[in-house]
Amino acid sequence: MTNASPEHLRTRADGGRPVEYPPQPEPLAVPVYDNHTHLEIADGALPLDVHEHLERAASVGIAGAVQVGTDVVTSRWSAEAAAREPRLLAAVALHPNEAPELEASGGLDDALAVIDELAAQPRVRAVGETGLDFYRTGEAGRGAQFRSFEAHIDIAKRHGVALQIHDREAHDDVVATLRRVGAPDRTVFHCFSGGADLARLAGDAGWYLSFAGNLTFKNAENLREALRVAPRDRILVETDAPYLTPVPLRGRPNAPYLVPHTVRFMAEVLDADLDELCAQLASNTRRVYGAWDDEARAGD
Repeated sequence: MTNASPEHLRTRADGGRPVEYPPQPEPLAVPVYDNHTHLEIADGALPLDVHEHLERAASVGIAGAVQVGTDVVTSRWSAEAAAREPRLLAAVALHPNEAPELEASGGLDDALAVIDELAAQPRVRAVGETGLDFYRTGEAGRGAQFRSFEAHIDIAKRHGVALQIHDREAHDDVVATLRRVGAPDRTVFHCFSGGADLARLAGDAGWYLSFAGNLTFKNAENLREALRVAPRDRILVETDAPYLTPVPLRGRPNAPYLVPHTVRFMAEVLDADLDELCAQLASNTRRVYGAWDDEARAGD
């Protein structure tokens, strides 16, 4: 798997960008982890394979990454990649936008059964990305999203793994669902998109907030306010690569080796010592997912 080219699986929905990957940033002195990435998606004029992604990441202080599935195919790919590559852990799920189509075709239950089976694997440490996304889904598709989300919550709790939430224009319904059915012990808002109020609510509930490169965008003051009020022991960092490339690199492909840009920006927003923040982020990440270098899950 470490020599497999991600373009052999799929490319970006928009066809990718015919531009080069950015240069490598200055390394972090204290290693951190990319909490959410999609290495199966090819991007750029010269797409990187998994090994190249992880080698570049290691050279700048990124000790590992969580490779995330969004459907049956990519969830299987993620689990297989993590089983073969010690610098990867996996998250498996059906993206909320997949649920209405699967429900309409009668395949949602079978797809959920695959996710349930994959979640039992030792290096699968999260169910995600799951949640609710009302940006494109009309009223007719919301029921399927709720059913799928609740099923994923149940899978995460039964297997004792974390939950990675995709929440787009659905903050109130995501929170209400977590409260109604009971959130897993380790619940992460992937690519946190709320403001200070949601950050406080999540912090009070013991949930984690994962910040991506969009934190650096000029119009993202709400995210910076959220970061400032979030408990330090509940924040994580991610790329969501190949998307959300941080400033000043917007428009170019994103990758785990670019995490230092976002981490340094977080330190500026928080007026925090960079090394201390990195140590906190790494500790938080291991608390959520467990160790990378063996098969110990969090809480074991």
